[in-house]
Amino acid sequence: MNRSTHFSPIRRDTRAWRMQAWISFGLAAFLCATGLAWLPGQDLDRAFMVMGYVFCLSAAFVLAKFVRDNQPGAFAGAGAGDTPMWRVVVWGGFFTAMGLTGWGLVQMDISETYKAFLGVSWLFLISAAFTLAKTLRDQHEADIADARLQGRLDARADAAEAAEAA
Repeated sequence: MNRSTHFSPIRRDTRAWRMQAWISFGLAAFLCATGLAWLPGQDLDRAFMVMGYVFCLSAAFVLAKFVRDNQPGAFAGAGAGDTPMWRVVVWGGFFTAMGLTGWGLVQMDISETYKAFLGVSWLFLISAAFTLAKTLRDQHEADIADARLQGRLDARADAAEAAEAA
């Protein structure tokens, strides 16, 4: 009996979707990096904007994980869940990062066209980060479900072989 072949009822993202998520994220990161690298003005302004973008990116991934971990039916053990204070930290961190970065961008003494480029690429980065986080988490959960299914199939096959041998 070939144990490695089975029909998987687990729904997975297509290869094209996963590629699109990675390409979008890479393109957004490239556009932001390019805009920030050529940002006119003081080095300190550039450093603060880079920190703001990194803070926003990190906060977006943390928020995506937090929301996914707390959805009904998530792969969580008994008693799992985040504390109310962690909820405040996650949401507060995200809104603080977005607010301060947006405020810094609006306050910068650069052309409106440059602000628009940085703003659109920044929002593209955050959107792409959420999409990539979801895609990676979907893949991880599908891999876990497939492994559990394969384990059940293997156990069933082992039981059938043991019953035949007895």
